[in-house]
Order: sequence, then C-alpha cells, then structure tokens
Amino acid sequence: MLCRFVDENLIGSPDLHLMAPDGLKYPQPSIMYGRTDIVSVTPWLAPVVWEGTFNPVILDSIYQKKNISIAATVFAVGKYIMFLKNFLETAEQHFFVGFRVNVYVFTDRPKEVPEVKMAAGRELIVRSVPSSKRWQEISARRMELIQTLIEETLLNNVDYIFCLDVDSKFHSRWGTESLGGLVAVIHPGYYQDNRDKFPYERRPSSRAYLAPGEGDFYYCGGAFGGLLMEVHQLAKTCHKNFEDDAKENIEAAWQEESHLNRYMWTNKPSKVLSPEYLWQDFKPRNPEIHTVRFSGVIKNYAEVRPH
Repeated sequence: MLCRFVDENLIGSPDLHLMAPDGLKYPQPSIMYGRTDIVSVTPWLAPVVWEGTFNPVILDSIYQKKNISIAATVFAVGKYIMFLKNFLETAEQHFFVGFRVNVYVFTDRPKEVPEVKMAAGRELIVRSVPSSKRWQEISARRMELIQTLIEETLLNNVDYIFCLDVDSKFHSRWGTESLGGLVAVIHPGYYQDNRDKFPYERRPSSRAYLAPGEGDFYYCGGAFGGLLMEVHQLAKTCHKNFEDDAKENIEAAWQEESHLNRYMWTNKPSKVLSPEYLWQDFKPRNPEIHTVRFSGVIKNYAEVRPH
C-alpha cells in the first residue's frame, strides 16, 4: 500500500509524490514574502509548520487525490475517560475533516466511552486495556500498544498514524499540512528556552540519555505521528529501550517522552509542527501563535492521575 513499483521506478510513500489536480487555482506563492517572526525550516531542512506557512487548498487537493487513510490513537485510562467526549467531538470538527479516519481508543472503561456521531468514512474503535496504579505505567505502556496495533491491525490498511493525548481538544484545523514521514510537535513549554533547560533524561545509565550540548528541540510526547512504518520503528525502538531500562531498574525522567526525544535526536523528524499543534490552555497565547489548533486542557492532576 505504501510502496509500489511502476515502470521500474520506485514510487514511495504517499508523502513523496505530490500531484495536484488539473485546473486547481490559488494565489501565486512567493519566496520573498511571508512570515518573518518565526523560523519555518530546521537546520536539516524539515519544514516547521505555522499558520501562514502553507496553503490548505493545495494540500487537501493533493492528498484527497491520493485517497489516504489516517489512524489516531488516544488513551483514556482511569479518570482520563472524562476528557474523551470533548476530544472526540472536537476531532470531528477539526481533525482531517473530509478524510478517512479511524480513531482507536484504548481504555479500561469501555462501557463509559461516549457515543459521538462521526462523519462518513470515519470510525471509532475501542480497545480494552488493563487499569494502572501509577500514571507513569500508562505512559510507559503506550509505545508497546501502538507498536502492536500497527503490527496486528493497521499494516497495509493505513497510510498515516497520529498518537494524541486524550486530555486535549481541537480548536481549529489539523489537517494535511501535518503529514510527513516522521512528525514531531514542539513542546509549548520549552520552545523559547535554551536546550540546557530542556527536561531530557540526563542520567547516562538510561537509554533515553541526552548529553549536555545534545538535542535539537524538546518534543511533546502528547502528539506525534507520521507514516505508519516510521511510527512503528519509533514505537518499537522506544518500547525496547524502555524495557531494557526497566530490567536495570531505571525509569526515564518523563517515560515515553524522554525516549521519544532521544529517538528523534538521532532520527530527525521530516516535519516539525509548531506549538500551535499542542498548546497549553493555562498559558496566554504568545504573539507568534496566530492559531491554536490543539491544546491540553486545564485539569487537576492530583484528581485525575492514579497514585
């Protein structure tokens, strides 16, 4: 599905060959004028997506022609089930509207999953998982479950996958501008800081270790994605590294997020999403944030997290 040969030429992932439909009209693009208050490309030439850096009409036309399919995973374990309805309802309004989307909800409370009306071509699939006594266990288990989902269910059926936090909601468009091979989201809490302030795992004994002077950005564990096989490799690697750490009684500072940041230091994301794609509701919007697309809602962690 993701790779085929035509006329002896390799046509790779649906991300590589961008063919617009005939007759599409839109304002002439410019390489001389545009936003000057932000950086829109990384040093390894990956796009950084901000409002005003893309044309949704062009992108949607290209990817609709490809007939792509997208999976999203969300974990609603324990009291976090309370956030699921808002997540699902706002996703219907803003997340890849007009495209084929399957949302996989992992929960220990399947009977409490709300009924949300979904558009044609979109489906909600519930997967039961055990409860956890520690919120860190929930975080740690996600990579393993994502790896298994891809291997057992999504392979050859889905083009892209995004893994998202349930205690969040959509506010505006999250669509084809976010597609890429390996897609990371810049953490809203650290994007203005020097990397010596990033909460990387700093113990050399951990496989999530990043040494002083290493690291590009601090990426969110609450939103990442990309092509199915790219995310599979990320999840498989992070899961193994977490398990190997656990055998030595080591737990990285921020569990899966620490391992994700270590992985993306070596395996550079091919597209980076700005903090628009996971803002924090308790923060005032900074001037460079023209649009909040997805955000973590305000909550009392002592109330919702298991201890």
